[in-house]
Amino acid sequence: MAEDLKKLCAKEALKYIKNNSIVGLGGGSTISHLINYIKEDRNIKVKVVTPSEKTRMLCIENGLEVLYTSDLDKVDVAFDGCDEVDHKLNALKSGGGIHTKEKLIASMAEEYVLLVDESKVSESLAFKHPVVLEILRDGLKYVEKEVRKLGGEPSLRTSTSKDGFTISDNGNLLMDVKFEKTEDITGLENKLMKIKGVIDTSLFVNVVTKAIVISESGVRTIEAI
Repeated sequence: MAEDLKKLCAKEALKYIKNNSIVGLGGGSTISHLINYIKEDRNIKVKVVTPSEKTRMLCIENGLEVLYTSDLDKVDVAFDGCDEVDHKLNALKSGGGIHTKEKLIASMAEEYVLLVDESKVSESLAFKHPVVLEILRDGLKYVEKEVRKLGGEPSLRTSTSKDGFTISDNGNLLMDVKFEKTEDITGLENKLMKIKGVIDTSLFVNVVTKAIVISESGVRTIEAI
């Protein structure tokens, strides 16, 4: 998404933020623009909760108060990005590896809104990206075996900037699992969550309430039916 479109998307998101509310903010450059708009709007005073360390630091630098997620039981509205979202508002995240905390904040939020460009929207999730599982280390081989039974091809996440496996903020392993396109997305999510050792998945099912979609032709919103 070009920077001007990201700014337009962030400006549209600002309309959903009410004064004196608690706002969840994910990661990414569109969220960075939204932080700037919140800072500049004199009619809005909010407190923020975030799963992203980078976003937390950016909020603090811009004078926004950041709360501990553990101190809250609800959030008014939360915004985030994703890799794919479909017309039923099933979404797939992949890159950041913080989906467990993202999904917690999403579940706490009255409204969970995705900010995306048109290229990430499809009729049904195409699974162009892997489903990421945050897993207990002790469950490694067992989880690998079980996801293969479901037709997945697992691989542990590594990084060129870190020796060994990538560890989540929670101290767990991250497993990327490639699936072919499936029509039963809810069924796949349920089966993955039933595997002992899986803490959470990067599939977001029955969580997203809106998607603000930006393209060169303007803004459109997908809402939960």
